[in-house]
Amino acid sequence: MTGFGKASVNIGNKKITAEIKSLNSKQLDLSVRIPTAYREIELELRNMVAQAMLRGKVELIINCEDHGDSVPASINMQALHNYQQQIKVMASELGIAEPEDWYATLLRLPDALKSEQSNDELAQDEVNALKQAVKDAIDALIAFRTQEGNRLAAFFTEKIKAITTLLDEVPKYELSRVEKIKQRIHDSLAKLENIEIDSNRFEQELIFYIEKLDITEEKIRLGNHLNYFMTTMDNECGQGKKLGFISQEMGREINTLGSKANQAELQNIVVQMKDHLEQIKEQVLNVL
Repeated sequence: MTGFGKASVNIGNKKITAEIKSLNSKQLDLSVRIPTAYREIELELRNMVAQAMLRGKVELIINCEDHGDSVPASINMQALHNYQQQIKVMASELGIAEPEDWYATLLRLPDALKSEQSNDELAQDEVNALKQAVKDAIDALIAFRTQEGNRLAAFFTEKIKAITTLLDEVPKYELSRVEKIKQRIHDSLAKLENIEIDSNRFEQELIFYIEKLDITEEKIRLGNHLNYFMTTMDNECGQGKKLGFISQEMGREINTLGSKANQAELQNIVVQMKDHLEQIKEQVLNVL
């Protein structure tokens, strides 16, 4: 979801620059900073960004620079006079000193300068230029996201393959695992003196205990989740939330494998699976 795009368009004596950046977020959180002259088309610009971004914490910044001598500007005396009066009242009420450098203070305030050019109505060619700048900035951000997405796709593929390889190693430990469990129980019972054991009942209880430790279903479900993750990743964009849900399900199956493992070799495999999965979970937050 992270990305940055910037584009500029020249129209007459103006240079319009659009910057857009995005960070991770569960929903679309859009903020816009735009010159007052363009406020009338802010909603339209918001819609352009919303349709392209889908989700993320997105910030759009529009700057407009006048260049050349054909667009004169003058000091906004009325605005500066009002600012000065308000600052004096504020200083008096708060008991603080007035600014030593009135020029620097006042000229930094909004609308200190005003253009002699009328802003009553935007020219259509300027509107079109502004929209083009925003569109180009969006395209640049999407290109950035696409490049990052390709990197993440390769990363996820590598991690899913690693977990799949580890899952394929599980069966070779299962038979010895069951035998070790049975032998451990027999050895423990052999240490007990003057106790008669019902062999049939013992076998029934042993079978019941071993069935509780059976991990066949967990292996099948984990394998299905791994395949589903890869299939979902190859679908159209906007699958980030689904990939997050799938990784959570993978975690449940891996945790259950760990709780049932009851063997050092399987525990080691589970630890490695968890390591790969945690890396997936960290990076899946960056997926749209």
